[in-house]
Amino acid sequence: MIGTEVLTPQTMTLAWLLYVPLLLWAVWRSPWIELFSDARRQHLFFGTVFALFLLWLMRRDFETGVSYHLLGMTAVTLLLDWPLAIIGGLFAQLGMLAMGRQDLASIGVNGLLLIAIPVLITEACSLIVERAQPKNPFTYIFCSGFFAAGLAALTCLMVAMALLWYDGLFAMPEWLGDFVGYLWLIIFPEAFINGMIVTALVVFCPEWLETFNRTRYLSEPWTADGDK
Repeated sequence: MIGTEVLTPQTMTLAWLLYVPLLLWAVWRSPWIELFSDARRQHLFFGTVFALFLLWLMRRDFETGVSYHLLGMTAVTLLLDWPLAIIGGLFAQLGMLAMGRQDLASIGVNGLLLIAIPVLITEACSLIVERAQPKNPFTYIFCSGFFAAGLAALTCLMVAMALLWYDGLFAMPEWLGDFVGYLWLIIFPEAFINGMIVTALVVFCPEWLETFNRTRYLSEPWTADGDK
């Protein structure tokens, strides 16, 4: 998460111009009728938003104006599908704003970094998996869960660093060349947490995952080599 003190007004304005249309598109594509008519979906949605809000509260704030915390958006996207995942992320942002843990002006930038990028990557990985139509559920768990979360964390970190370097208000560390060695300390926890959540949901509550094809993964027998 990035604070307003290390962002230029131009960057924050541009981020809002990109984030608002994305939110409107998510609102348009969200299954509101199914959500309002299904109490289970409502509980799942609000429970997921609350869990995401708690996850984002567990963060490390630095004096430089940036904060580090787990994203969790891969699991949220697989649970709710991308439109509701984006809206749920916005609600979590508003909760952070109400708690004084985020600035209103930087919501656009952080929304693109912490919500839009992970949701886009997770959705892309999920679509690729569905196009391949695997019958082994571990393919879904690894590609849509572990791999997507790790890739999302890496992409968010790289984009955030590039943005801070471009704005020039953030004092880049002298050891930036050694930063690559620390990437695994950020990527692996994100991949592990999201992957474990997705694994638990596939095993115990597969009906909760909007992106999980229960008919193909669970109704058809499969073997280790994928042959029936």
